[in-house]
Amino acid sequence: MIIRSIGVRRIPQCASVLVNYASSSEMYYNQKRYISTSIRQPMSLIPTASSLVAASPSNIKPYLQLMRVDKPIGTWLLYWPCTWSIAMATPAGQLPSLYMLSIFGTGAFLMRSAGCVINDLWDKDFDKQVERTKLRPLACGLLSEKQAVGLLAGLLSSSLAILLQLNWFSVAVGASSMALVVGYPLAKRYTYWPQFMLGATLNWSVLIAWAEMGHVKDFGIFLPLYTATILHTVIYDTIYSHQDKADDIMIGVKSTALRLGADTKKWLTAFGVGTVASLTACGMASDQTWPYYVALAATTAQLGWQIGSVDIDNGADCWDKFKSNSWMGIILFTGIVMSTLLKEKEDPKQSKNAATLEVEDIDDVVVS
Repeated sequence: MIIRSIGVRRIPQCASVLVNYASSSEMYYNQKRYISTSIRQPMSLIPTASSLVAASPSNIKPYLQLMRVDKPIGTWLLYWPCTWSIAMATPAGQLPSLYMLSIFGTGAFLMRSAGCVINDLWDKDFDKQVERTKLRPLACGLLSEKQAVGLLAGLLSSSLAILLQLNWFSVAVGASSMALVVGYPLAKRYTYWPQFMLGATLNWSVLIAWAEMGHVKDFGIFLPLYTATILHTVIYDTIYSHQDKADDIMIGVKSTALRLGADTKKWLTAFGVGTVASLTACGMASDQTWPYYVALAATTAQLGWQIGSVDIDNGADCWDKFKSNSWMGIILFTGIVMSTLLKEKEDPKQSKNAATLEVEDIDDVVVS
């Protein structure tokens, strides 16, 4: 009553919740929020991505939100398969190139951000009808389509600059992924299996890294690795899409969550078996040593845990299980690096034996 009497206008819903949207990724669960009355508040020494976005200038914040800078899990899930490919292609006894890891890390951030912009441009009208996404900058009107396209142009130009640091074959492989990047948002309009297209899109960097490292003929290694990453993506994104299944039914968006329904865990178990089998085949083809298989066992346990324990009817639990997949990335990357370092003990002997055999062959030729 007091506010109305002094003539203060009502703030639009989109603007009034902007700060909360930036600082909390879980506000759509409609959970109660409590304010502590304690004088001393616990503070993290390392600021989170969401807190940095929340503290950013108001004219920049919507762009950062459109890029999902406040939710870096997507960038990590895009980046980890790159690291697996780079580490697996690294010569025996060596650490993976920091330069390559940095190049692909930067590319993962830029392309994930570009993908989010493209997705929101396609889905703006759908997002308005979904509780979890209705406050996204395009959906609620904080940014116009023209502003989003301008941001997209900058992100794609920066991504191209990163890609041009690689060899020309890698550039060609990378450029060919744009059809997938643009097409994925359309897939969920026509098929209940868009997660497979998402997997093929997100993990294309596995092929780029393999091409850059000069192992394009090792089909027995990088194709099983690529297959494993696609199946892994189907697993975690199916869990993720269960958050929106009620809204998706109403607005007509398709997903594996709707297709699999109550049988989700059975299918995810099958996809998990396929993931582990592909990673095993990849390890055998690339002569991995025991740390790789220890990491693979831990990866198997992590997949089994999240598939077995996820509550597909609980949005908060689906989000937590989705985020846990970053641990799988760390575990497997560490295992591949350690495995490659241990190959140093084996390779000198193999090289010596090969050299000995070569000398003996030469002697036989000379004698004959």
